[in-house]
Amino acid sequence: MPIEIPKDKWPGSVQTVTLGATAAEGGTRTKTVTVGGQTSMPFMHFEAPAPHPPVVAIEIKSKRPEDWSPLLAETWGEAMDAPAKWAAKAQEAGADLLVLALTLNDTPESAVAATKAVLSASGLPLIVFGPGQVEKDNELLVAVAEAAKGEKIGLGICEDKNYRTIVATALANGHVVTARAPMDVNLSKQLNILITDMGLPLDRILMDPTTGALGYGMEYGYSVMERLRLAALQGDRMTQLPMIVTVGFEAWKAKEAKVGEGVPAAWGDWKRRAIHWETITAMALIESGADILVLRHPESVALIKAAIAELIPA
Repeated sequence: MPIEIPKDKWPGSVQTVTLGATAAEGGTRTKTVTVGGQTSMPFMHFEAPAPHPPVVAIEIKSKRPEDWSPLLAETWGEAMDAPAKWAAKAQEAGADLLVLALTLNDTPESAVAATKAVLSASGLPLIVFGPGQVEKDNELLVAVAEAAKGEKIGLGICEDKNYRTIVATALANGHVVTARAPMDVNLSKQLNILITDMGLPLDRILMDPTTGALGYGMEYGYSVMERLRLAALQGDRMTQLPMIVTVGFEAWKAKEAKVGEGVPAAWGDWKRRAIHWETITAMALIESGADILVLRHPESVALIKAAIAELIPA
């Protein structure tokens, strides 16, 4: 007797968002990346195939980071001293797109120089994050947005304290914004409403609901993302946006990934443990609806891309 698998049919769908612009579209990217478009929960292909699988970004910095794990410094080597070299190496490592993270020490001039260097060194779509302080983010991202006009880059961090400036420069220069709210469904939705009220269409907004790493709040972040995706599929227009999560930032600041000495022997090999911390966090968040995962280690990138390929039917 055949067994019929019960299927859900959802009234809503996730908005598609495209990053990058090719020469035909007024930019210089050799490819674009489109995320979103789902009409079912993650990897429920028997209900409705996802038109765009999750993608992996690699985070690079405008200046060599002093607070990153020595394992990452060992992996990226001298490339960390020059954004252009780092971007090229990240592309070779299999990134679908790049995230350039600016620092508090950057000036508008140095931020623009780093952005242009990355755009010249790689044909991948680009997201640029400010250092996370409102006034500095505004100062740097306005300059970057103007310098990268036509490239359709992502601009972050767009939050409730600075969204007006970031959205205005995205509107003026044809970019996408990443809207970040602190692990709360209603706060994410409210920020999306504020952004769209300024005239930015939904197809130019990525939602960053924030998360924790494995063992550091990932469970709650998973729950928030799952509820956002369920609301989207149920027809809530202001939650129908693709989600980006900064897995590498969260996972590599965890003690289990960052520290190799003075820890219990039962923790095992440091490098293997650290990469697992990043990949397990990433895999869990893919299952909760993440569309863009921002990672730091190339081995994590390879593992996650292989896992995504396995989850998608041929």
